[in-house]
Amino acid sequence: ARIKTTHGPGIWPAFWMMGANIDSKPWPQCGEIDILEQKGQEPHITYSTIHGPGYAGGSSIAKMFSLENDRFDNNFHIYAVEWGTDFIDFYVDDFLFHRITPETLKGKEWVFNQPFYILLNVAIGGNYVGFPTTGTPFPQSMVVDYIKVYKQL
Repeated sequence: ARIKTTHGPGIWPAFWMMGANIDSKPWPQCGEIDILEQKGQEPHITYSTIHGPGYAGGSSIAKMFSLENDRFDNNFHIYAVEWGTDFIDFYVDDFLFHRITPETLKGKEWVFNQPFYILLNVAIGGNYVGFPTTGTPFPQSMVVDYIKVYKQL
């Protein structure tokens, strides 16, 4: 997806996926793949994360990617995940910065060999980002230029 995110204390833009079996396997057993998650107070940093049984919330498996001389809310950036039966690769602007495999989980259950659905949202407040302040700009928006989904045959 090509996205220009937003910024400000307590703002939480995200592009993520949830296991489609969430009705029968509650979170985190259904799995979650966060392609981009940002803390609005850190507009030059993005995170990619997976959540599953035994590695969710504060114990999730995450990696940070930082821009040196820019912010994610100043320009569009391309966020991508390539996902197979035994790997999940995360990219920003075609740069592979995070690879996760079943071995990364150190014996914990790999719950990513199933259908997932896509979500895009801008949350306001929460434990991950804190809460807006008087300096948080409103209204907020995350601009999505496009989303592309491919399936290897």
